[in-house]
Amino acid sequence: MQYQATVRIEQKAGMLDPEGTTARRALGHLGYAVESVKTAKLYEIVLEAESAEVAKQKVDEMCQKLIANPIIHNYTIELKEFD
Repeated sequence: MQYQATVRIEQKAGMLDPEGTTARRALGHLGYAVESVKTAKLYEIVLEAESAEVAKQKVDEMCQKLIANPIIHNYTIELKEFD
């Protein structure tokens, strides 16, 4: 079966987010009063697996080994069967 995984990666609470800080400042200069801006990365991965459980396990391994840094990032995985 083919599956599409959507992985959202965000900074853990308390970690610096320089991109978000820069965007917040720039928006302020443009006249927008925003209190905070957080950045996140989104990955869409299409993979073959025997089941949804196996697919999610493989994507979790990808996140731990390469895509995310578990020390500073939180990530979520949404999985759907891909036609």
